[in-house]
Amino acid sequence: MRFLFILWLLLFTLLSILSYIDHSFASGQCLDDQKSLLLQFKQNLSISVTSKFSSWDSNTDCCSWDGIKCDDGHVISLDLSNKSISGSSDSWSSLYKLKYLISLNLSYNFINSTLPSGLDKLANLTHLNLSNSEFAGQIPIEISYMKRLVSLDLSTLFATKNPLKLENPDLKTLVKDLFELRELNLDGVKISMNGLEWSKALSSAVPNLEVLSLFNCNLSGPLDSSLLKLSSLSKLRLDQNNISDEVPEFFGNFSNLSVLHLSSCNLSGTFPEKIFQLPLLRSLDLSINGPLQGFLPEFPQNGSLENLVLSGTNFSGTLPEFIGNLRFLSKLELQNCLFNGTIPTSMSNLTRLQYVDLSSNNFTGPVPHFGLSENLTQINLAHNQLTGPLSQWGRHLKLTNLNLRNNLINGTIPMSLFSCPILQKLDLCQNRFTGPLSDFSNGSSLMLDTLDLSGNMLEGSIPLSFFEVKSLKIFTLSSNKLNGTLYLDMFQKLRNLSSLDLSGNNITIISNGTNSTLFPQVGTLKLSSCNLRTFPEFLSNQSTLSYLDLSNNQIRGKIPNWIWKIGNGNLAHLNLSSNFLENPDQTFHGAQFNELAVVDLHSNLLQGPIPILPPSASVLDYSNNNNSIIPVNIDSYLKVTIFFSLSHNSFHGEIPYSICKAENLLVLDLSDNSFSGSIPKCLSNISTLVILNLRNNKLTGTMPEISPGLCSLRTLNLNGNKLEGKLSKTLENCTMLEVLDVGNNLLNGIFPCWLEEMPYLRVLVLRANKFNGSIPHPKPDNITFPMLQIIDISSNNFSGKLPSERFLRWKGMMNEEETESNYKHSTIRYRYLLLTRLYYQDAVTVTRLGFGAGAAFVVALLWFWTDGRKWYDKQIDRFLSFMLPSAAFLYDDGRVDTFTDDNLEEEFTEDEELTEHTSNYSDEKDMEGSRPVHGRYCLFCTKVDISTKRVIHNPKCNCHVSPHNSSSIPQ
Repeated sequence: MRFLFILWLLLFTLLSILSYIDHSFASGQCLDDQKSLLLQFKQNLSISVTSKFSSWDSNTDCCSWDGIKCDDGHVISLDLSNKSISGSSDSWSSLYKLKYLISLNLSYNFINSTLPSGLDKLANLTHLNLSNSEFAGQIPIEISYMKRLVSLDLSTLFATKNPLKLENPDLKTLVKDLFELRELNLDGVKISMNGLEWSKALSSAVPNLEVLSLFNCNLSGPLDSSLLKLSSLSKLRLDQNNISDEVPEFFGNFSNLSVLHLSSCNLSGTFPEKIFQLPLLRSLDLSINGPLQGFLPEFPQNGSLENLVLSGTNFSGTLPEFIGNLRFLSKLELQNCLFNGTIPTSMSNLTRLQYVDLSSNNFTGPVPHFGLSENLTQINLAHNQLTGPLSQWGRHLKLTNLNLRNNLINGTIPMSLFSCPILQKLDLCQNRFTGPLSDFSNGSSLMLDTLDLSGNMLEGSIPLSFFEVKSLKIFTLSSNKLNGTLYLDMFQKLRNLSSLDLSGNNITIISNGTNSTLFPQVGTLKLSSCNLRTFPEFLSNQSTLSYLDLSNNQIRGKIPNWIWKIGNGNLAHLNLSSNFLENPDQTFHGAQFNELAVVDLHSNLLQGPIPILPPSASVLDYSNNNNSIIPVNIDSYLKVTIFFSLSHNSFHGEIPYSICKAENLLVLDLSDNSFSGSIPKCLSNISTLVILNLRNNKLTGTMPEISPGLCSLRTLNLNGNKLEGKLSKTLENCTMLEVLDVGNNLLNGIFPCWLEEMPYLRVLVLRANKFNGSIPHPKPDNITFPMLQIIDISSNNFSGKLPSERFLRWKGMMNEEETESNYKHSTIRYRYLLLTRLYYQDAVTVTRLGFGAGAAFVVALLWFWTDGRKWYDKQIDRFLSFMLPSAAFLYDDGRVDTFTDDNLEEEFTEDEELTEHTSNYSDEKDMEGSRPVHGRYCLFCTKVDISTKRVIHNPKCNCHVSPHNSSSIPQ
């Protein structure tokens, strides 16, 4: 028996060997004609990296070549993906003779040609992949003849000038005979069909389709129910099409669905909860569909989801404890939604979790420690309201990125974070961390390249161990309470450093003769408020510097000539404001500043001509100096400038007319100088101008006329001049106007009732002019001044009684909650090449009699001079005492109330590459200076979006009991 078993074993082994030899001969021995066709095909190709075809040797078996599979000596599979092939597809005739070919893959090459029309000659082909090889133009009809195709991939991820398209033939024609098709990938192909057309074309022709990917195909909705016929669908991708429809309930009937991606489809309505319950669903991406609403359901035990992406939607509610049932979850991305409540502790049980992004929601409570999620590589919980101290993080050995910025986290920063061995990015900025930073022992072995601890309340000195982290590229500790002395040679170890920001602390930086060649070459250097007394010597050797901020220091003397040469022409942002700097030895103009976009020299000791006028600058601020000379051809330096401020200088004479040729200006501030003559009429022709501030000069004449369609003004401040005549009725053309201040002039005429219909006017100051007559009653059922929050008409010659019903029409003064909500939702976060964040402050002096605004957001209602008894009568007083408390305002007898708003900056402190810039304006002059003023000095911030050329006002600003010190420059 044993002998028979051994004999059987030997026979089996022999047969196996013979079978292997026979198979190897049959599949491995390439036929000569097949080899010849392959070599001919290769010869007709343009190959930039020949090494990728090194195995294609004519002396070897072609079935052993890379990318080749054979059967009976015939080539059945040709995979030349990512082989650096380029050139035209016109010379592929030898390819079409490989009659036994069933699979062809030429993806990820650089062919850059139209699709060949001879592919249908490959009659046995079942798998065709020509994706991402830069094919262009119309897809040929011959592909529709390839009836044996099981998978077809013509997709492209790269935008091209001439993308693939399906017009003639269209999608219906392409698929009508492809009955065997199971996978169809046409990403990036311009199909341009509505939902009914493409849904029916697919469901009728290829009902057995399992994979359908139509990413960015110019498709539209609605999603037709005929798609239900595709009952075998396992993967469906319709991202970046304008579906503009609700997600249909019938998607929940695709029982085989494992992947559903509907990102950026302009979806709306409520997402069907049934889809979450699909038993095989592994990946769900609904991101960037702003109107889409929904809630996370009760996930079943051992749910199949691996990727859940809902970022940029209106999904809301709490994150349920049941999310801990998703044992296979590896990616959870809920950024920028409306979720709230605490982050459930059950998430710590998700052992496969690798990527978590819950940023920009309203989550509260403690930061979860993700105890068992040891595979985590990235955690982003930024921009929430998380509180409490941080727990220990040392066990997250795979963590590379931790972002907790802009929360309410307090306590000390746990040094265990620095024991995560491969942590690369750590962002804890804009929290409430306190206490000193401790030393850590493994600095030289860390992989940390980004460290941002700015915007906290950290104290003490900077630990020396930070200077041992040789991999550090971005080092930001700004806006804390750090102190001590730093020597610049301490940074010489950080050879990879590219961005350093120590601004806004109590640090003293000493140059100590640092060898300028040893200091790392940085791109961004921010040393504002660092007690610098001289320019650091190493700056002259910086060849890559693009952003330099040395503002608010104690640097004295002339601006060195070499400062304009640092960065080898790459310097884009220069801020030397709030020092004691004098003019350089020479005035700089011309093309040597091709990249310089922001120049901020405000609050120094400059005088005479403007020292530098780079023609490439978008932002120029020379305010609060003693400059006195403007070039006659100023327009030649302002061709791309959008912010130009010369306020608080010593300029005199007429405003040069050439400034009107600066056609891109958004903000022009010439206030608090001694300009005389009339306002150039051509200023009203700058259609981009959003803020025009000419207050406190010596301008005369009348207000210029404004043509329809040319006015973008939101702030017009002409206060404190000698303008005469009537208020120009052409201001009606400025439909976006928010602040109008013409106080302290010689204007006359009756009350401008036509201003009442201006939809966005928040501030109206007519005080100290020669306006006269009575204030008429408002028209019935009219909402007058719908957004008005400040009106000052004191010190004029108005007479009669103030119609009390006007107060009831001023809705902008009554609904604090709604006003604040609307402001928050309309605010745009302003950026300029990630170089600057710019604020502009409108100054308005107001006084009041009889009442004070008690609401924190509504800055004020109406102010009068204390001796303005023409306006005071008991009926108004009784009316106000009844009406104002009902609208949540206080009413008093003229006492000054204190008003502050400590949260002004809270909305705008996000980007580490951004910096604030404020221009301040003194209290407006009282033309009847003997009169006492009782009231608040209110600042209305205007935020400037330089990149999109927009400006928006922030009414949520500080009011002071006395005028703000005009000489102080807030930093």
